[in-house]
Amino acid sequence: MNKVSPRALEGFEPFALHAKRPMDSSSPRYGLSRYRSDLNACTASIRKGSKSFHLASLLLPPETRKAAVALYAFCRHSDDLIDDPRSDRTSLEQLKQRLRLIYQGRPADYPCDRAFQKTVEDYAIPECIPLALLDGFAMDIANRRYQTLHDVKEYATGVAATVGLMMSLIMRTGEPQHLARAADLGIAMQLTNIARDVGEDARNGRIYLPLDWLEQQGINPETFLVSPRFSPELGKVVKRLLNEAERHYRLGHAGIAALPSDCQHAIRSAALIYEEIGMEIVANGYDSVTKRAHTGLMRKVSLLAAARRPAKSRAVSARQAKETAADPSAAGLVNAAARTFSIAKAKKSLQAHNVQADSASERLLCVLIRLQNESRQDLRFHKLAARQKAARLI
Repeated sequence: MNKVSPRALEGFEPFALHAKRPMDSSSPRYGLSRYRSDLNACTASIRKGSKSFHLASLLLPPETRKAAVALYAFCRHSDDLIDDPRSDRTSLEQLKQRLRLIYQGRPADYPCDRAFQKTVEDYAIPECIPLALLDGFAMDIANRRYQTLHDVKEYATGVAATVGLMMSLIMRTGEPQHLARAADLGIAMQLTNIARDVGEDARNGRIYLPLDWLEQQGINPETFLVSPRFSPELGKVVKRLLNEAERHYRLGHAGIAALPSDCQHAIRSAALIYEEIGMEIVANGYDSVTKRAHTGLMRKVSLLAAARRPAKSRAVSARQAKETAADPSAAGLVNAAARTFSIAKAKKSLQAHNVQADSASERLLCVLIRLQNESRQDLRFHKLAARQKAARLI
């Protein structure tokens, strides 16, 4: 996890000290202009804090982009608060309280909270998914160590696969096999982050590499944290982690084909940009201690252009993607998201059926009223004709 710069912390106060009363975003006070203002604030924070996501988000269709920006702004805001050196479990509990208010329809008075509340309501995002994100942040606060790769993936699921699942729901793609691939892409990106930040994390007293892998290479984690140094043995651990990330990228690329066509370019762009980080690490000889992999703007623009076409060589076969189960670390969240999506889809279908039924009833009523009016007109005509005929006989 990256540390927040001192400038980013200027003016920061714990939520409990300055948050205003919860606000009901469904009330008349939260109109279109306020929503636009909140989205502008969310976009500004993302443009400054996550240039890669900002670039990719520009390729999304407008309505999807709005929801994605709100989602990512809340996630980024939460991440920054947890990375603040002054944060502790109280900060985390305050974030959880804000999340509860969001799902009660009474978000705290923050632009990202209000905008995110509209997103979770519009796209039926189950609360357990952003809550799992906060649980992932809790691992950072506890400075947890990860004994096995599975443990590392549990962390990656919390802080990254959750975002992939919510993005999939925003793009109206909620079948279990497709959600599993979204989770794969999130896990792959987080494993790439871990591989890139080995030295930086160690200097901050954190280690995310599997401890059993380090032990197999004869690396003492405590010694490494005291004096982070690159070695060929450490390079083997980083290489192994990138190979695992690549396996998840291949599954994730196959899942992109299931997304709406106007969303695929953006998600494929994000995947290629993150994969490029891994390639930079390889080019640096797997040294993430004395070097930091970086993808320049022009290279990112080149990857955006390449992402217009499916990356078939990077993806597993459609059959393999369909038959591969969700990673065990993400299976529970995948199932929860799939259930919620299925329920929301059924409700929408029922509502559409009711609207159609109501429309049919209205049409039938109109026909009956018209027939009644015509009958009355015919009766008046016959009466008038009868009176005229009687008048002629007199």
